[in-house]
Amino acid sequence: MPLIRTIQIDPETRLGVWSIEEPESFFRERVNISPEIHHPHKRLQHFAGRYLLVTLFPEFPIEKIQISGSRKPVLTCDSYHFSISHCGDHVAAIVSTKAAVGIDIEEVKDKIEKVSHKFLSPDERDFIDPTHALPHKTICWSAKEAMFKWYGLGSVDFKENLVLQPFVYQPMGFISANFVKPDSNTRLYLQYIIENGLCLAWTHPA
Repeated sequence: MPLIRTIQIDPETRLGVWSIEEPESFFRERVNISPEIHHPHKRLQHFAGRYLLVTLFPEFPIEKIQISGSRKPVLTCDSYHFSISHCGDHVAAIVSTKAAVGIDIEEVKDKIEKVSHKFLSPDERDFIDPTHALPHKTICWSAKEAMFKWYGLGSVDFKENLVLQPFVYQPMGFISANFVKPDSNTRLYLQYIIENGLCLAWTHPA
């Protein structure tokens, strides 16, 4: 069973990471949904993400998931708050019964370096560890993706609206951040783990 990590964040919040090794039929037998996705691998990721939700919370009503105007999957009943992220053959999900959450999983790849000027402010670039620049920047990107998913309403400037406080590079740790927009000025706390070429970052529910 390729559930490679679970974390009980608090009594109401859990996250999990799944390594997809099964065929689509495995998930179809367990998740009664019919996604309108034609690309085989994207459809497989979709099934695995839904299956992970019910693995974390067996009562999760996946049949009630709808796509919001900002393209975020949501439950209109708000019985569960959740976030899903895909990366190659991995899927990550976080579920909370009490507050909005966000999660992101990323591979540590050179593409992050190439676009880092688009999502890191000058102050954020100043605290990047030069001896671990790529993984440090990957953590920043993943943290900001998790913040973006926590917000869930789209129209976010990663450099201006998502502000990370300085943190020292290490394989796992915590980050303080500010989400700054006219309609929301919020202090967020995130946690991350980076190992085996993958970075996982998530918001802690308030």
